[in-house]
Amino acid sequence: MPSSNSQRVRIIGGRFRGRVIRFPAAAGLRPTPDRVRETLFNWLGQDLTDLSILDLYAGSGALTLEALSRGAVSAVAVDRNPLLIAAIKATAQTFGATGLEGHVADAKAFISAQHRRFNVIFIDPPFALDPWSWLLPICVERLLAAGFVYAEAARELDPPPGLAVHRHARAGRVHYHLLRLTEPT
Repeated sequence: MPSSNSQRVRIIGGRFRGRVIRFPAAAGLRPTPDRVRETLFNWLGQDLTDLSILDLYAGSGALTLEALSRGAVSAVAVDRNPLLIAAIKATAQTFGATGLEGHVADAKAFISAQHRRFNVIFIDPPFALDPWSWLLPICVERLLAAGFVYAEAARELDPPPGLAVHRHARAGRVHYHLLRLTEPT
């Protein structure tokens, strides 16, 4: 488990509701705020039973662990920081969560090599990055029918062909989007 000077957020719904996620401090890490996560999971529906999730910039693990708390059957957490992935795995084990797969990897390399498809892909990269021109199009190819991409960015995003804005909101300087697959791939 991360040290006592770690950062923390709470799970806001599902079977792990109220449990604390602890994670080490890391440059550029912005855990999705509670009210934004609440809105996101309202948009997705509270019950994610049997859904598969990919979290490409997992960071604190808040979105990954929240999805598992709400019934996701599998959640793949990817982050370049091995300390963050270790913290997510330790938290999942402490909670008794099953279905977590953690990978220390670059998001582009991971998704480019990935052949599985997912119901929901979470994308919350550091704002200093601008991966949208390559990342959103490849997500179209990695979604199951009726799948969603959740994206947090410093600006409003224009979806590429194959994705449409299902919902969009803003909290402070964060634009958050729920994009829906428009055509099966």
